[in-house]
Amino acid sequence: MPLPVINPAFPAAEIEEDPLDLMEEIERLKVEKQASILAHFYVDGDLQDIADFTGDSLKLARDATTITSPTIVFCGVHFMGESAKILSPEKRVLMPDLLAGCSLAESCPADKLAAYQAELRAKGHDFQTVAYINTSAAVKSLCDWIVTSGNAREIIDRVPADKEILFVPDQHLGRFLSSVTGRPMILWPGSCMVHEVFSIQDLLRAKRNHPGSVVMAHPECPVNVLEHADVIGGTEKMRKHVASITTPTTFLVATEANMIHPLQKIAPQHTYIPVPGIMASTGETCACNRCPHMARNTLQKVRDCLKFERPEIEWQPYFAQAQEVLRRSLLQ
Repeated sequence: MPLPVINPAFPAAEIEEDPLDLMEEIERLKVEKQASILAHFYVDGDLQDIADFTGDSLKLARDATTITSPTIVFCGVHFMGESAKILSPEKRVLMPDLLAGCSLAESCPADKLAAYQAELRAKGHDFQTVAYINTSAAVKSLCDWIVTSGNAREIIDRVPADKEILFVPDQHLGRFLSSVTGRPMILWPGSCMVHEVFSIQDLLRAKRNHPGSVVMAHPECPVNVLEHADVIGGTEKMRKHVASITTPTTFLVATEANMIHPLQKIAPQHTYIPVPGIMASTGETCACNRCPHMARNTLQKVRDCLKFERPEIEWQPYFAQAQEVLRRSLLQ
C-alpha cells in the first residue's frame, strides 16, 4: 500500500508514494550525496533494510567513527544523532526528523542535573556521574562516564571503588546494574515510556499459552518485568542469544516491537512474540509497543533528508566536553 507523505519539516504537499520507489530513490541519492545511513534496531524494518549500518546505540556510535563517506543520515532519535556528530565532528550528520526525541533524555534536563549535582556535593557526597547514552549532549557534558546497555557493567567496574555513583536518567537500568555489580547508586527518577508499560498479566498469560517459551527483557524494564525474564540484556545481547540457539524456540520479547525485525533476520528459525504493552489512554493492552519518537523516522523523511541535505545536527559549544567523556567511555 502506498504511504502518505506527512513531513512538516519540508514544504512538500501530501502525496502517495510507493515504498519500493522510495527505496530506489534513496539508494540513488546515497551515491549522489556520498552518504551512509545508520539505523537503530527500533526504527521500522524497511529503514533497517535500506541502512548501511544497523545496531544498538553502542555499535552505531562506533560505526559513525569508521564511516568514510562525508555525510551520515542517522535513523534514530536526537541524542543518537548528537553522539554521531560529537564522535565524528568532521562529518555532516543529518536526521530525518529532529523532533524524534526520547522520554528518558527529556526526563533529565541539564540544568536540573547540574543543580542536583551541586546539592549532593554541598551535602558532602563524593561521587562520579554515570549517564545512560539516552541523554542530551548537554547532560553528557556534565558526566564522568557514558554507558549503553551493551557496555554498562564494564564501565561501572571502572568507577573508583571509593566514589559514590550518581546514575542518570534511567532508574530501572540503574537498579539492575546496582544488583549485578554490587555498587550502591543514587538513582535519578527517569524511565523509558516504552519499557514502563509492559503488561505483567499478559506476559504471564503468554508464558502459559506458550510452554517452554523464553522471555527476553531489556534492562530498561521495571523490576516486576525483569523478575519474569530468562534473558536480560540490550538489543545486541538479544541478537547474539537467539543466534546461539539452533533449536526452534518461542521468544517473548519485552522491548520495542521493531526489535523483532533484526531478530527474525539473524535467527529465522525461532518464533518471536512481542510482550503486550498497556495503552495509557484506555488501560487496554496491545501488541504494538512502539516508540513514537522512533516512529517519526520514515522512508519519505529519509529521502527528503538526503535530497535537501537537512535537517542537520549542528556543532554546539558544549559538544567538546561531551566528546571527551563519550570517547573515553565508548571508544577506549
